[in-house]
Amino acid sequence: MQELERQLQQKTAQLAALREIGQAINAAWELEATLELITRQTAQVMGMDSCSIYLLDEAGEYLVLKATTGLAAESVGRARLRLGEGLTGWAAQAGQAVGVADAARDPRFKYLPETGESAFQSLLAVPLVNQGRVIGAVNVQTRSYHEYGADEIELLSLIADLAAGALEKAMLYERMQRQITELSTLAEVSETLTSPLYLDEMLGLIVDMAAQVMRAKVCSLMLLDEERGELVMRATQSLSPAYRDKPPLKVGEGIAGLVVQTGQPIAVENVRHDPRYHYTNIAREEGLCSLLCVPLRVQERVIGVFNCYTGEPHTFTPQEIGLFQTLANQTALAIENARLVVNAAVIREMHHRIKNNLQSVAMLLRVQMSGGREVSAREVLHEAINRIQSIAAVHEILSQKGFRQVDVKDLVTRIAQAVLQNMSRPDQTIAFRVEGVDFPLPSQRATSLALAVNELVQNSVEHAFVGRQEGTITIQLSEEPSHWCIAVRDDGVGIPDRVNRQLGLEIVEMLIVEDLQGEFSVTRQGGTTALLRIPKANEG
Repeated sequence: MQELERQLQQKTAQLAALREIGQAINAAWELEATLELITRQTAQVMGMDSCSIYLLDEAGEYLVLKATTGLAAESVGRARLRLGEGLTGWAAQAGQAVGVADAARDPRFKYLPETGESAFQSLLAVPLVNQGRVIGAVNVQTRSYHEYGADEIELLSLIADLAAGALEKAMLYERMQRQITELSTLAEVSETLTSPLYLDEMLGLIVDMAAQVMRAKVCSLMLLDEERGELVMRATQSLSPAYRDKPPLKVGEGIAGLVVQTGQPIAVENVRHDPRYHYTNIAREEGLCSLLCVPLRVQERVIGVFNCYTGEPHTFTPQEIGLFQTLANQTALAIENARLVVNAAVIREMHHRIKNNLQSVAMLLRVQMSGGREVSAREVLHEAINRIQSIAAVHEILSQKGFRQVDVKDLVTRIAQAVLQNMSRPDQTIAFRVEGVDFPLPSQRATSLALAVNELVQNSVEHAFVGRQEGTITIQLSEEPSHWCIAVRDDGVGIPDRVNRQLGLEIVEMLIVEDLQGEFSVTRQGGTTALLRIPKANEG
């Protein structure tokens, strides 16, 4: 009689507990909150030391720990069992409960060190089944030896039946929310791609949004340098200098290089163990694990790759790959459009510059014609050639190093080399040196400076070494608080005062004082020194 009363009381308590769990589960919508509630309530109702829920990933290959009371909190999302692996995996695959008083001695048991479950001895696991489909498994554990009775197995099975429906509802809700986020992000990306942003700014926004929608630890975008056949990092939301400054990859090298070569996406479960991956040390330092790399394709041409890294092992589903490829396709189209716009702007700007430069050459020739100095046709041609080559040096540097700024040290070196090559006499040896600091100038200001330096070097070659077999021309670059200074100095015979105006120095004065709002002076002491001072305030 007493045994019947005890069993009745136990059943009543279990029914009350099931009712409580059912009400709490039905009130929950968010997946994380539902999982936490089920594990907490189950451990409490059953008097267990731990309760854990594993859910099948979208590929149906792994059971991933999603919630626990008792195991290490940091193992949530990290601990994984293949379907059929361990006692919990066996319960999910077989579709039936399994309870073992001394779990570690069971041949089916698999120890997951990250969970800290070595503190537990017994384990009872039952499958989570909804409408005939296994979606995961739930287990309970005790620290001491414990044989599970039929009533405990039945109670956990009832809880699992209740939980499976609630979890399916919560997962459906989470998928719906994710789809809303994906659509919103795609709309945001489309708006970003059509907004008047600079390319680098646009790409920075896109990798940020891609990381959010893919729930990635790091997203990055690499573009193909077709001349060198290399993939170069162009945008990433990672703050790590080691990751941002990764060296380029050749086409065919590494995962990204293979994606460019084949034009097909590649998903890697763990880049730290994949021999094709070239940056394993950086991956370890940054905590990067799984990688999805997709091509940036414009029609049949691959122009780069889009990378998505997770911090934990992850199997990318066809839906995730499709979404990321859609983002990559939109981005590739935007990059191509931006390049077309920039190229059109470059062409217009180059037409404008060429017109201005031709006008400058014509103006200098007119000044020379009105100067009253008798010169031969050969001399005029030499001087015109030097001026044109000085302007060409500006554009050569722009084509090699960038569209906006010119390195002045490189520029004056090229000018001096060209003038000496064109004008030095066979019986003379004239050397030159360029010393001091380097500094950049915008292209238009650099053109005026190039013409001025050309005139000064040309004058030195023509007039400083009369009657001498050798000499040296030194160009010294220096910086003052508000000015850049360029001194063109020779160790020749010096320029007499009476011929200053006859040697093209009026051209230099016009270029420096009128064009650049600078200062120009000439001194004679052991040769001639022409000093140009250009204000910094007009830069940019």
